[in-house]
Amino acid sequence: MRQENDFNEIHIHECQTELNRLTKGLTESSKIALQQEESNSLISKISIHVPESSVLDSDTCNSLWAQDGVTIAGGKGVGNDLNQLFRPVGICMDSEQTIYIADTENYRIMEWKYGATKGKIVAGGHGPGTKMNQLNRAVDVVIDKEGKNLIICDQGNRRVVRWSRQNGTSGHTIISDIDCSRLTMDNNGYLYISDREKHEVRRWKMNDTNGTLVAGGNGKGDKLNQLDNPTFVAIDDDNSVYVSDWNNHRIMKWMQGAKEGIVVAGGQGKGNSRAQLSNPQGIVVDQSGSIYIADYTNHRIMQWPKDATEGFVIIGGNEQGEESNQLNRPMGLLLDDEGHLYVVDQWNARVQIFHFN
Repeated sequence: MRQENDFNEIHIHECQTELNRLTKGLTESSKIALQQEESNSLISKISIHVPESSVLDSDTCNSLWAQDGVTIAGGKGVGNDLNQLFRPVGICMDSEQTIYIADTENYRIMEWKYGATKGKIVAGGHGPGTKMNQLNRAVDVVIDKEGKNLIICDQGNRRVVRWSRQNGTSGHTIISDIDCSRLTMDNNGYLYISDREKHEVRRWKMNDTNGTLVAGGNGKGDKLNQLDNPTFVAIDDDNSVYVSDWNNHRIMKWMQGAKEGIVVAGGQGKGNSRAQLSNPQGIVVDQSGSIYIADYTNHRIMQWPKDATEGFVIIGGNEQGEESNQLNRPMGLLLDDEGHLYVVDQWNARVQIFHFN
């Protein structure tokens, strides 16, 4: 990947020219936007907006990303060695492109530097347990806004813990007695945590004891004010909350202060058509409002344009498998500043990167 001082206006122009070629068939309302915050920085945002009326087809959409992934973590079979993973779930990335993986069934968080052949245990790794140096099925992880701590969803212990990134040997419980499923953090440092037993998402300030309900909380169900086993959560710039509604096979959007959500992807029953999802997991929302979805039991990644009634298969969808163009139950997702997609390929015990072309 290019260093910051190499990514200048010439490279931006080259990217834009290539993207224009790839998207020649789009309508005038379509856009692919590369926005650079300042002249010496990496691309900060990539927006790939495909309106429903567009003539863009699946082949064109696929061409935006390499169809063969590159393994950047794991991929050495299931195990607990430093080059292995076991049922990984969540993922996050720091400013140095180091990724952190919730290595769930190894009861640890792994740090994996870009280009490394093995990872480093940075939290847990002492078997399942309740001690503060242990984790029990940690399923998700984020980095706080100061960059000093990992915030970990320690599901098996029904707690959220904070763990120092500076050679921390134990964690500190910041939220207890919570059936945390996944978590994320917004630009203001608020935590959003999905609860698989209460079928809700709450927003938490640091040191808060109750949290504020922002989605669901009306019991298990498929109504617009309900969720059924919510998993991954994403937040957009308007502080709208996007929730992977696992058992309802849909993605729900809850605008700030709303009493019910809006179905923004799926919701047509479990299936593998372009209008359907099957137990969705990881989600990312880009600047244009397009949603990227780990369509778990369809073994594919979907891009769902804003206001569209169906999405595009952009990665996978070639049946489950372990080849470089296949996935086996994708979980966590990342979209980096250059548009590359990182996929936690759970049952293949690896993390794949699919490069943006």
